[in-house]
Amino acid sequence: MSGLEIERKFMVKKGDAYKRVAFSSSRIKQGYMPCATATVRVRTRDDKAYLTIKGRSTDNGMTRYEFEKEITPDEADHLFKLCAGGVIDKTRYLVKSGNHTFEVDEFYGDNEGLVMAEVELGSESEPYEKPDFIDREVTGDKRFYNSHLLTNPYKNWKDSI
Repeated sequence: MSGLEIERKFMVKKGDAYKRVAFSSSRIKQGYMPCATATVRVRTRDDKAYLTIKGRSTDNGMTRYEFEKEITPDEADHLFKLCAGGVIDKTRYLVKSGNHTFEVDEFYGDNEGLVMAEVELGSESEPYEKPDFIDREVTGDKRFYNSHLLTNPYKNWKDSI
């Protein structure tokens, strides 16, 4: 897949309401390769693996170019060796809300306690229905980018939000 990725990110309210309404969940491990002009990510999700390249975000942080290709789990294992700073470990829950699916990520390790949701849209102005567990929007706040969470984990700044 390649094209523009348009998404909004949100904090999730305390509790596990999102787990009760999720129709699916999967474990994700992802790492990032050093690159000055793009974000290069290797991800395993259950028994599948992907290589993703994302361009820089627009000023509001909502839109950016994305290229994604499925690779073999063996290729991912080799590419993880090129990643810097360790890996992000999380469980992703999928929650239907209106015509959209929210992806809710519960983080582990140094990012324990962080739970975020995102929704992909067809345009920046596309309307969507927020589930009840959605809290404040953090779209464009770099602290919440997965690639940033490796170098500056949630445990280091969670008391400041």
